[in-house]
Parts: sequence; C-alpha cells; structure tokens
Amino acid sequence: MTAYPHLLAPLDLGHTTLPNRVVMGSMHTGLEDHARDFGKLAAYFAERARGGAGLMITGGFSPSIEGSFYPLASKLTTRREAREHRVITEAVHAAGGRIALQILHAGRYGYTPWCVSASAVKSPISRFSPRALSERGVRRTINNFARAAQLARIAGYDGVEIMGSEGYLINQFLAPRTNKRTDAWGGSPENRRRFAVETVRAVREAVGPDFIVVYRISVLDLVEDGQTWEEVAALAGEVERAGASILNLGIGWHEARVPTIVTSVPRAAFAEYAARLKTVTSLPVVATNRINTPEVAEGILASGGADLVSLARPFLADPAWVRKAQEDRADEINTCIACNQACLDHTFVKERATCLVNPRAGYETELVLGPTQRVKHVAVVGAGPAGLAAATSLAERGHRVELFEAGDDIGGQFALAMRIPGKEEFAETIRYFRRQLDIKDVKVHLGHRVEPDELVDGGFDEVVVATGVEPRVPAIEGADHPSVMTYAQLISGERVAGGRVAVIGAGGIGVDVCEFLTTTHSPTLDVQEWKAEWGVGDPAQDRGGLTRPAPSPSPRQVFLLQRKPTSIGKGLGKTTGWVHRANLKMKGVEQITGVTAYEKVDDDGLHLRIGESGERRVLAVDSIILCAGQESVRTLSDALSARGVSAHVIGGAEVAAELDAKRAIRQGTELAARL
Repeated sequence: MTAYPHLLAPLDLGHTTLPNRVVMGSMHTGLEDHARDFGKLAAYFAERARGGAGLMITGGFSPSIEGSFYPLASKLTTRREAREHRVITEAVHAAGGRIALQILHAGRYGYTPWCVSASAVKSPISRFSPRALSERGVRRTINNFARAAQLARIAGYDGVEIMGSEGYLINQFLAPRTNKRTDAWGGSPENRRRFAVETVRAVREAVGPDFIVVYRISVLDLVEDGQTWEEVAALAGEVERAGASILNLGIGWHEARVPTIVTSVPRAAFAEYAARLKTVTSLPVVATNRINTPEVAEGILASGGADLVSLARPFLADPAWVRKAQEDRADEINTCIACNQACLDHTFVKERATCLVNPRAGYETELVLGPTQRVKHVAVVGAGPAGLAAATSLAERGHRVELFEAGDDIGGQFALAMRIPGKEEFAETIRYFRRQLDIKDVKVHLGHRVEPDELVDGGFDEVVVATGVEPRVPAIEGADHPSVMTYAQLISGERVAGGRVAVIGAGGIGVDVCEFLTTTHSPTLDVQEWKAEWGVGDPAQDRGGLTRPAPSPSPRQVFLLQRKPTSIGKGLGKTTGWVHRANLKMKGVEQITGVTAYEKVDDDGLHLRIGESGERRVLAVDSIILCAGQESVRTLSDALSARGVSAHVIGGAEVAAELDAKRAIRQGTELAARL
C-alpha cells in the first residue's frame, strides 16, 4: 500500500511504459551550452534518475544557430554533437531512468542579431529585433526540428519535447500578438496553428512510432492578443493527430506580467487547465507549475485532472523526491520553496543554475558529502540557515554534531521570512531541517546561549559559529520613540504597526515588510483570490486569459523610503523583483527615493530631507519600521578568538549583507564537505 497510488502508478505509452506519473520538467542549468560540461550534466541527471523520476526532460537545445538563446548557446544540429550527448543518456540509462531532449527555438527571445520570428515584432526582453521568417525559412525551420529529433534518437534519448509554449518561436506563430502574417502561416487561427502542427508531424515522421514525442502546449498565454481557449483546444486535437505522445502544459510567456512560478503563486494554481485540456484530447496530459509535494501531485491525479505531473525546480531541491514518496518518507523531502534565487536568477545572468535549499544541485561532481575518514566532535552555534546546513551536512558525513541555539526554536531569519504573505513555503525548509536533525542524530540545545568557556572545555574538535545577524538601528534622533520598531519585532509579532507606517530601507527586507503591512490575507491560500488580484481570467472569455486585476486594498497607508535616488527594487532578483514592484504599486505604497537625511522622530512623525535641494517633509505616521540593514552577531567568535580558538564563521555572522540564505546554506554545506 502507498499513500500515493495514482502518483506511483505506471503509464503505458504503447512502445514503452513510464514507471510512475512524475515528469522532471525542463530546466536550463547552464551546463548544456558546452560539451565539456556534459559529464557534470550526466551526474546531475543520473542522480535524479536514481531518485525515481519517471521521465526527465533536458534544458532546451536549439535546432539551429538562429534559434539559440545567445551566441554559442546549446544546440543540437550535427552528428558530432549527438555523439557528445551519449555520456548523458548512458548515465541516465545505467541509473534506470528515461530522458527526453527538449527542442527549443527561441525565436524573438533570442539574444542575437540573427534571431527570427513569425513576424518582425520585437520582444520586450531582448534588445534585438527579429527578422520575419520567409516561406522557405519556415520550411527550413520545420526540417531543423525534425533533424534535431533524429539526432536526439542517435544520441540515445528516449524521446523529445517540442517547446511550443512560454512565448518561444512556435508560440510566436500561434498568437496574434506576434504573428502578423497574411500568408499560409498566419491570418486565421488555422494558419497560425500550421507551423506547430507540421513541426510535430515532421518530428514524428523523422523518429518513427516507437519514440516519445512530448508537445509543450501553451494553454494560458497571459499576454494581450494571446490565444483563446477555442484555439488551444483545436491545436491540441491537431497535434494529437500529427503524432504527439503526450501534451505537457505551458503557462504564461516570459514577458507576461502575471507571476506563474514564484513562491507567492498558490500551489497547483493552474491545474484546472490540465483538467480542461483532458476534455478535448485522448493523449496523456501533464499538469505543471507550483506542484512541489507528493500530496498536491496525488490530489491532482486522483481527481482525474491530469495523467502526469511535471516538477522542475522540486528536483533541484531534492533529487530523491519520488523515491522518498515511494518509501513513505515524504516528510524527508527537501521541498522547493519557489524562491528562484539560485536557479532562474542564475540562468538569466548566464550563471550555472543550482538551488538555494540544495547547493549540490548542478554541482554533484564538485560538492560531495562523502563519508568522513575521521569522525570529529563538532559544535555548531546558531540554528539559522547556515547553521542548519552545516549541522545536517556534517552529520550526514558521519561527524558527531551538537547544535546550540539561543532561541526557543530553529529557523533564524527563515522563521521570520515564512511569516511574510506569499513566503509561507519557507516553513517547508525549516520542517525539512528539523526532520534531518532528528534522523541524523544531531544533539540540539534550544534556548541555550552557549558561552565561550563551554566550547573551549567541551572537547570539540571543531567549532562552527553561525550566530547570524541582528537588525541595524541607524543613528536617528528619537530612534527610541515608542513608534519605532525593527523589522524583526514587527514580523515576529512582538510589536504591532498602526494605520500609517513608514518603512526605512527599501532593500529586500523593506519590500517584504511592505507586503506584510499591506496584505490582510495569505494569497497562497486561495487560488481564486490570487487570480483576481493578478487579473488571470478565463481564456474562453478573455483572449490570452487576461482580465482586469482586482487587488484587495491595503489596510494601511505605507511609505517606503530609500536613500538612493534610483527606482526602488532594482537590486531584487531578476525573476521575482518585478513581482514585488508590481505588488507595491497594486497596494498603493508611496515610494520615496533620494532621502538625504532622516532628521528625527517625534510625536509629529518622521522628519526627512529629500533630494539635492534638501526639501523637508514630515510623515505623520503611527509606526516606523527599521529595515536599514543588519549587523553580524560576532560576540562569540570574537571571544573564542581571544582565547586562541579558531572557529569557522559562516553565514550572516561572517558577512552582514542583505539577508542571503543562498550564500549561508552553501557556506554551511561546503564547510561540512571540507571538515
């Protein structure tokens, strides 16, 4: 018996059987672009094959140079390139897995001067204007897709996925937004579908009947002049007849102004579109986006709303996701929190993708937590992200670990983050670490402010100091006024803000505090409420699935203050920053930049000077929240140093920058790998 009978059921595709209903969705890691990195990519996929993924899909490989993301980016166009992929497919098959190569033509999203599209319509996310494909160019591109599929088979892949969503080339042909053609490839919905359908047909003819052909279908474009549901349904039928094996859902274009995968998006927010698609096709349908736990996945499949589920980033967070579900160890899964900080944010600046909660992702051959040659007695002080990562990783290697935490629970800054509306997923990381401490026999001392002498006399071979940070209190006259509080006091519930609030500091913490102050509910708890806030409509009624946003009003008037004269939010993550900036605007937060001086706080409020002219302004507020940075808590490490004890200082205790859990967890893990 299993708690997930639908999730773990095999799926017969005729010529092959998938062992379960879990697809590892496509992710570009940065290892795809050069064959010299294929050994690392092979290790990455093999670990996830051993972890039980039913079918894995690679990052996108272009079928031609003109379809590449950028110069020298991943492509599959020659037999030599196909042979280089053998190291990947052989590693996956040796691990008992199945893998499909995604064929992706970037179209106008290509960051090259030779990019092409259905029409010469420039993308808002590339500086280059595309050239419209000629009739001959269209035919050549279809043949390129078919050739890439043939090469994928030669390379040993079990199938291909044709990327027809997310606003890439095929999607550009499908939507009136980007297809302005009047020839046989544009104009009517039937003609706009022709490129997609003929591509699938050509691929099927090229690879034969005993090869998986997944078609990634955009069911919700979330851009103006996107497809209607009637057009999507017609496409599904035609793609099925053209020879596709599976329909995998795609949600939103990259240029869409509706978030689709960030942590504030409710779990399984788009599952209903998979259920709707199942009514118009007999092909297996894959539900996607924000499915990160076996319970959520099982619920979708048990309802009949999909035949498979696609998880991408959750396999970065935990490569053994499926195996743990099979073995009734779901409570041990390192859950993806959809932060994007180490995966997509890396991808869009051409860095190798990894994972905030699992820094080994993408570094399987480099960051190795093998058994230790010598068991050490290690003290770890501080149970925030850095300390938790160090303690659990050290214990995994076989060291004897004691963890000391002055507070009454673990979590550190994550325990604050999970209280921010839209960041509730952060609680999953604390839950994961709590379970790991238990099963790895880490001795935990809560409510214990460890003294230097205790560590000196405790017989420890190594001491790790991860005491974190504390909010910085700037030197403002009246900073001790009753209206002033730190972000930690507010978020923890120690203090309560009034109806008019000034937030000093517009970094990530200041923006999070504004979310906390302006939200009366958790949007992650109610899908329909979230859709209304962001204007996600019914594509059967609203082309592209867009309607007018209807955000709930803020219960407070909030002022967000920044010393820099630049726009607020520029330093936030590339894939999530725009969401936060949009939220500030929707909630009516007044953003004040170029503050040259915080003069004083008194009963009248907060006194400011703004701009080069030094204009004076008084904000008549009830509460002032300090988000003006952090300071490292170094008391313990300094005391140990004075006693001649060399401690390993990591996380915020080492560098008090804007809170950086990615760096903290990686530091803790890397230290454990070295000791």
